[in-house]
Amino acid sequence: MDFFISKAYAAGQPQSGGGFEMLIMLAVFGLIFYFMIYRPQAKRVKEHKSLMSALGKNDEVLTQGGVVGKIVKVSDEKDFIVVAIAEGTEVTVQKAAITAVLPKGTMKSL
Repeated sequence: MDFFISKAYAAGQPQSGGGFEMLIMLAVFGLIFYFMIYRPQAKRVKEHKSLMSALGKNDEVLTQGGVVGKIVKVSDEKDFIVVAIAEGTEVTVQKAAITAVLPKGTMKSL
């Protein structure tokens, strides 16, 4: 256990050093940061990018605002899509605002 806790010397000379323990703790914090924060977020971003690139006409989607609709038009040069939310009602949204692609027939069951 001397690895993590330095010994206390009451009457002796103070121990100098401790740099190696600090490096180990810094590495441990770096690993915790990587596995608990960075890696899961990078995975979510990668999944969302693949979702946005796979969007196509007649896909039923859910937007960040909770609107469910069917894609009518996909613009490749611009990052916008046209979503029909009801008969004769179309909304233009950014591709990044799409949170999920729903199974076919979801709109009819609502």
